[in-house]
Amino acid sequence: MDAAKSQNEITSTIHLGLRGLSDISPTKSLTELIASLDEESQGILKEILDSNGEKAMIVIARGAQKGSRFLINHDGVSIGRSSESSIFLDDVTVSRSHARITRDENSNFHLIDNSSLNGTYLNNETVEDSELSNGDEIQIGKFHLIFIGGKKK
Repeated sequence: MDAAKSQNEITSTIHLGLRGLSDISPTKSLTELIASLDEESQGILKEILDSNGEKAMIVIARGAQKGSRFLINHDGVSIGRSSESSIFLDDVTVSRSHARITRDENSNFHLIDNSSLNGTYLNNETVEDSELSNGDEIQIGKFHLIFIGGKKK
């Protein structure tokens, strides 16, 4: 009986219908985010934007930790439900080691999905590995994150 029961168990992906909630462009998302911040936070974002592509940050735009900011260093960051992740997203819709952001040899930032169960979305598109641009919206589980990076001159 136990063998029959275990053969009928399956793992499935749960889609919560949150992907389609954001219809605004990345530029508009970024503009709205900046406008909602206090003066000190706006100054920090301005420093990132003026960094000639050397600095980048993730800001949680929707989710339990809304407003949290995470600086992305040269080694990149890990994103997941594990407390050891650089960006810890505490929710069952997030895999323990969900995704990571890395920097390539040309100093471009990339979002890489770590074969997560519920997928990683960039501007409402499923991605496995994609270059990030300023204002891009990343969705991991029920969290919406905004990528902020300075433009290279």
